[in-house]
Parts: sequence; C-alpha cells; structure tokens
Amino acid sequence: MTLPNDMSSTKKKARIAGFIYLLLVISSVVSLLYIPSTYIVSGDATATVNNITSSNLLFRIGIFTSFVSQIIFVILVLALYRLLKEINHMHALLMVILVVISVSTAFLNTFNNIAALIILSGADFLSVFEQPELDALAYLFLRLHSQGIQAIQVFWGLWLFPFGLLVIRSGFIPKVLGLLLIIAGSGYLLGSFTSLVLPQYSKTIFPLLTFLEMGELPIVLWLLLVGAKADVSK
Repeated sequence: MTLPNDMSSTKKKARIAGFIYLLLVISSVVSLLYIPSTYIVSGDATATVNNITSSNLLFRIGIFTSFVSQIIFVILVLALYRLLKEINHMHALLMVILVVISVSTAFLNTFNNIAALIILSGADFLSVFEQPELDALAYLFLRLHSQGIQAIQVFWGLWLFPFGLLVIRSGFIPKVLGLLLIIAGSGYLLGSFTSLVLPQYSKTIFPLLTFLEMGELPIVLWLLLVGAKADVSK
C-alpha cells in the first residue's frame, strides 16, 4: 500500500474527482433516465414518435447531454488516475482503459438516437416511406440505442473493479467504499447479462440491480465532502 506524503494535496485531488463524479451522476440521470422517460412508450412506436415530435428540443438536449456525459466520464477517470496511480499503476491504467472503451462505445451508440432524429426530420428523401413505416424505423433505432446501453453496462461494471481495489488499498479512503464499488460493478454486469441473455427476468431482478448499483454513490459523497483522511478505519 502506498500513501501519498502530502495529504493536503491528496485531499484536494480527491475533492476535484468527487465534484467531477457528481457532474457525471447528474448528467447520466438526465440523459439515461429522465429524458427517455418523457418520450419512450414501450412497444408503441407511434406514441413514442408523437412524444418526440412534440418535445423535439428535449430529445435533442438528451443527445447533447449524452455526449457531455461521456466527456465528463473521461475527465473523471483521468482525475481518479491522478489520485490513485501511486497505489497500483497497473490497476489505475486498467481503470482508464476500460472507461475509454466504454466512452467510445457510448459515443457510437448515441448515433442510433441521431438516426431516429433524421428519420423523423421530414426530409424529402424519406417521402418514399409511409408515416407508420417511418415511426417503426425510428423506434427500431431507439430500441437499438436502448440495447446498446445494456451492452455498455459491461464496461460500467468492469471499471469499478480496479477502482474498488485501488480504494481498498489506498489507505486514505475507507475500505468499505471500495467493497461497495465492487458490489456495484457486479450489479452492472448482472444487469447486462440479464437484459441480453434472460430478458424475461429483467423486471423481476430490477429492484435488486438498482440496490447493488447504488453502491457506487457513497464514494461520490466521500470524495466530494471528505476527500481523503490519513486515519481511515480498517
């Protein structure tokens, strides 16, 4: 275990990381939960399209927020790398690599929503399609985006494992927060597996997954409010 000599500097780095982490949580809730809930009607392409058409600006904001969220994610992992690299360089590097893969995949997945937006734009070259066909095609891309998120959850889970190990070995962040990160990572992996392999159980297992994934939140508050302490309990 390596403990940085300058605890004041470490605390400052930790609080900066905590602030960035909080921004990531807020932007993710907006782009992944709040905005989609305003227009998605499960199994109903026409109703979904009508909601998007009536709230076109909100839909576009959701796309923009998704891109912003991924940029924040990269900034966050770099801040965490700066904070934790002295603990174990290989684990810190692995954490960065997994986030970069996640962000790259998420950027590409967002283009599914952009494709839906183009389909609903009323462009002349789409006049060969009937409106129900356009609705179904747009809904298809929205579903692809949703399924893409389920796949990306694999990386949302994996990066928390090296992060959690670094926290456990840090000496200036409580070990329990590292354990909670690993538990949260397991929740993301289980959620991705269930959605892609056993979708019939997704609704049944959703409350458990939500509970497990909440294990990621305490580290955000610790970093933001406390930062680092030399005498954390074992």
